[in-house]
Amino acid sequence: MTIEYDEKGKFYTEVVTKVPTSVVIQTTTHLVRGLVHVRQGERLKDELEVEERFIAVTNFTIHDTNDKVTLSGAFLAILRAHIVWITPADEASHGG
Repeated sequence: MTIEYDEKGKFYTEVVTKVPTSVVIQTTTHLVRGLVHVRQGERLKDELEVEERFIAVTNFTIHDTNDKVTLSGAFLAILRAHIVWITPADEASHGG
């Protein structure tokens, strides 16, 4: 990795552009709706394969078994080991 410095001695790193993707995540205990930020040009699956313990979710809502919102906020970190399934929200629909 090369680090570039400007004339004032400031260094710059590579900027990673990410696209917010609306998702539905089923954990072992709750349903979470929110945004997962995926690197531009990659798939949601690629973001799941990153070797980090947690996945960041922004603008989230947590739903109980009756689909009642129990918590919402700007940022949530979910332990990847607790994810049962995840899908883009535009592909999810309620059964009926």
